[in-house]
Amino acid sequence: MLLLSKRSVLGIAAVVDIALHARNGAVAAKALASRHNLPPRHLETLLQSLVRSGILKGMRGPRGGYELARERRRISAADIVRSAMSSEHEDEDAEKPGSPLISAVIEPALHEAGLKFLAQLDSVTVEDLCRETEIKAVFSSEAAEIADFTI
Repeated sequence: MLLLSKRSVLGIAAVVDIALHARNGAVAAKALASRHNLPPRHLETLLQSLVRSGILKGMRGPRGGYELARERRRISAADIVRSAMSSEHEDEDAEKPGSPLISAVIEPALHEAGLKFLAQLDSVTVEDLCRETEIKAVFSSEAAEIADFTI
């Protein structure tokens, strides 16, 4: 059972991807979308939200793209989720159910559980996720392509 929205999961994936690929310069949104099989414009609002939250830096121009605004070890999965959730809430309709059960019991219980979940995610850093990505060789075929050259 996945407790995070698709947007939150995609945000974590995008930040880890950028952390791994921005060593030689900013990562273009188009390249990022391509690696995750998404339309190029699909990530724009999410990436801008991450920039506003101070997780990413946006670079303009022909060699523009995104890079981390802080060290990997100083960005937690919860930081990314909070940023994705804040931009999700901006997009939601203001209309909420009028149920007293939901407002008096269900929402407060879920809110408390959500805070505990985010507190646990605070212990997972982008550094941890990058290390796991490298151990599992998720982008190993790309590394081979990059390293293959002739003199």
